[in-house]
Amino acid sequence: MKLESIPGVGEKTARALAELEEPERALRSGDVATIARAPGISQGRAARIARGAIRREHDDPGGFLATDRAREIYRTVLGLCQERTVTRYGAQRLETFYPSARRSRIEEAQAVTRNALEREPTPDLLAALEDVTPLERPGDVRVRDRCLATADAERYAEAREAVPELSVEVVEDAQGLAELARGYATVIAIDEAFSGIDLEGDVRVRPNALESPAEIVPERPLAFFARNRDSIRAAAAVHRAAGLEADCDLEALENGLERLAADGTVAGDDELDRLSVAVDDLETAASTAESVANDRLREAIREQDVTIEGADLLSLVERGAGVDSLLSRELADEYAAAVDAAREHLIDSLSLESGEDDLARRAFSDEPTFPVEYDDETISRLREELSATKERRAARLKRDLAADLAAQREGAERLVRDALELDVELAVSRFARDFECTMPVFDPGDGVAIEGGRSPLLDEPLEKVDPVDYEVSGVTLLSGVNSGGKTSTLDLVAAVVVLAHMGFPVPADEVRLRRFEALHYHAKTQGTLDAGAFESTVREFAALADGGAESLVLVDELESITEPGASAKIIAGILEALSENGATAVFVSHLAGEIRETAEFEVAVDGIEAVGLVDGELVVNRSPVTDHLARSTPELIVEKLAGEESGGAGGRGGETFYERLLEKFE
Repeated sequence: MKLESIPGVGEKTARALAELEEPERALRSGDVATIARAPGISQGRAARIARGAIRREHDDPGGFLATDRAREIYRTVLGLCQERTVTRYGAQRLETFYPSARRSRIEEAQAVTRNALEREPTPDLLAALEDVTPLERPGDVRVRDRCLATADAERYAEAREAVPELSVEVVEDAQGLAELARGYATVIAIDEAFSGIDLEGDVRVRPNALESPAEIVPERPLAFFARNRDSIRAAAAVHRAAGLEADCDLEALENGLERLAADGTVAGDDELDRLSVAVDDLETAASTAESVANDRLREAIREQDVTIEGADLLSLVERGAGVDSLLSRELADEYAAAVDAAREHLIDSLSLESGEDDLARRAFSDEPTFPVEYDDETISRLREELSATKERRAARLKRDLAADLAAQREGAERLVRDALELDVELAVSRFARDFECTMPVFDPGDGVAIEGGRSPLLDEPLEKVDPVDYEVSGVTLLSGVNSGGKTSTLDLVAAVVVLAHMGFPVPADEVRLRRFEALHYHAKTQGTLDAGAFESTVREFAALADGGAESLVLVDELESITEPGASAKIIAGILEALSENGATAVFVSHLAGEIRETAEFEVAVDGIEAVGLVDGELVVNRSPVTDHLARSTPELIVEKLAGEESGGAGGRGGETFYERLLEKFE
């Protein structure tokens, strides 16, 4: 697929899309999440690009929604589905579904819909979806304690592209590697020529290092999983709640995520935690150990009666002896006990193990002194050893965890992608359940047949919506009383046709329809049009009459555009043209009788019949009656008044005023 051939994709966007691992798969499947991972492309734009790619795939020129009102109907029914998504992705992904005249696209969308209708949107499943978000690329990962080294210019360029997280240095020989080792904790030579060298420092020769970047830069997979940890966990919960099979080992994946901290470091390793605490708390623990020794020594001195004979005191003074000598002579045992307590406190508080405790013990000297102090140099050496042990373990754990998670990355990406797509299916399922929908059947007829249709556009609860049966083929006039439901019937037909051509279920018990090339829905005009607007409207219908052979045309009270007498003639002419080119059309009009008399062919007239008036309210049969010119509201009111007068006491005999008026409607 040539990316620039997609509608709305220019050279710059094509370059961004080309950076994706599988751009063609993402475009063909409408994978908005993957497309949005291309540089500079938002989810909203990704949906538009995906829709363009789908149109190109099915050779779909677009333009099915030929009028503003048709587009409004589409946005409304699409919005009803989007309201039932849980994730923002789901709402954007639904934008890739649009009404199409192409059989292949309709059938492709229907396959998705049929799967959706099998889904059960349980509360647990919907709750699990709340934390699923499209996977994100982690920010730039830079590792500064490691570098790659090569003597080859081509390998240098290859390494820069394959492992951007590390610095790549050019060296000429082993001496150059040795110099790098003094500035980096680890140097990885990627040339075979360096094999067998023995240098000080951590210098590794890995000619195949670029083939497995995760081994030399474990931070790469760890950063990805750390950034997307919550979404991946939620996606796993979605799969369990929905009973979906995953393309990866969920238990192994979740165990790996448990070992990963939010900052991309390894978590949950007791030994690493012990070493980290020991390094962080070393100085505090050493100071506390000092206090332990000094407190014990002070207490011993307070409780000890020390008697020094004059000759002994003189001898000590002559030798320049101080308190240390007195401690050594008189409190040797107490000092030794105090120092032992300090050593044990240091070892216990830091949970030092064999090998580490030897150096800790040397932090306090056996030579008596007061106050007792730890040896700074020994504590520094202990910190260095503990830090080195910690870093070695952290690096090994990081490599092991990175290897485990890197092997799960592709499966994790599918896991999240499938969970997000499930949200789309569940939204369609919820829409179908909420509006009691069914899958429509396309046949080669010339119209639309709806049984038990319930318009989703009405601001009424579904249980209060009267089901409508309506079948139309060819060119038809729809008559009926004011507020009887004529416009609602047009809306129902439009919504059914739009949803059917989207490949979606329709709000009815049963629907059969032909595959239309376009939907032209002209809403009711508010007030009489001026000359310019009137001319524009007539031109529009002229174009439709010439090229709308396979279109569905819905028009609501076109007579409002000009004077009633002229309107009837214009509408009759339009109907004649539409009938001649084989279009399917429904025109709502209060001038059905006049139009039928004016038209030069037998115009079908259906009627939404009012049964009567009850307490001033119309009682209406919402399903249009075929070949029936419905009575108007004024006729019903006059009929009611005539009946009341003739049935009252003291009638005047002969025809009443109301009866004479009623005769005018015959």
